Amino acid sequence: MNVVVTGAAGYIGGEICLKLKDAGHRVLGIDFSPLPDHLQGVPDHFLFRDFSDSDSTAEMHGWQPDAIIHCAGTSLVGPSMTTPGIYYNNNVVKTIKLLGDVCGLMPGCRVIFSSSAATYGTPIITPCQEVDPTEPISPYGESKLMVEWIMRAYHRANNLDYVAFRYFNACGADSQTRHGQAPHATHIIARVLESVKEGTQFVCNGNDFETEDGTCVRDYVHVEDIAQAHVLALDRSVLPGVYNLGSNQGHSNLQVIQQARAVTGHAIPVMFGPRREGDPAQLTADSSKFREISGWQPQFDLEHIVRHAWAWYNR
Repeated sequence: MNVVVTGAAGYIGGEICLKLKDAGHRVLGIDFSPLPDHLQGVPDHFLFRDFSDSDSTAEMHGWQPDAIIHCAGTSLVGPSMTTPGIYYNNNVVKTIKLLGDVCGLMPGCRVIFSSSAATYGTPIITPCQEVDPTEPISPYGESKLMVEWIMRAYHRANNLDYVAFRYFNACGADSQTRHGQAPHATHIIARVLESVKEGTQFVCNGNDFETEDGTCVRDYVHVEDIAQAHVLALDRSVLPGVYNLGSNQGHSNLQVIQQARAVTGHAIPVMFGPRREGDPAQLTADSSKFREISGWQPQFDLEHIVRHAWAWYNR
């Protein structure tokens, strides 16, 4: 198939490009950031520009895409609390333009959207199911939920073919060490491993959550498993709608740190700092809806995730 990937230079978008090429598809990558050296030559063609500008629209239209995988956007919970306008503009306003272009110029093209578990906010019960209430507690989560609503409305009004994936905690690195997170990433696994590389004390955000060990619990899913889900979603047997992507189990921050100690062989001294604003105590996924319709099954557990990430940092 001909597939467009917005945000192709990023962590998840880059891995999706790799898995698409592994599966034999043709890829047009678009990103406002330059393509890193290790991804050079992976997309068949790469546009270094904003996905929403008129030149990008013309290139996409000329590509005659079967699908657009829309990963571009602004993606951190904390900064969204202080600069919400950036998130609403990048994630909502620009996506509305993209969807209008698809409906007007590329009817029949499937749009696969990078949504987020942040749409659930502080869940009433975990693991989260797609039918559960969505009450985001950050502008980032709100922006993702807004796009889900807009896509649903365009599906009703314009027959937009769409899939929205609510990612839980994407982590790890390509199992062949072809791609991983850029330096200074904010996710805990990246931060822990960077602290080992730099020989610094790790600061864990909060130890007063209502969890078994006092640290927040998250559902960690390997970035390669997430990318594989997007390849499967090209198949139209995956019906339009919203799907969770997670491992169906949770690990606390302290459990992640302990796994990093086991993998790296370093003691990793830890100090506890304040909670980050917008962080719920627990957030885990029930991914059975997508598993049942597509056959998707995560291949990598927490140990694999940390080992692959550590290999990436030591490549």
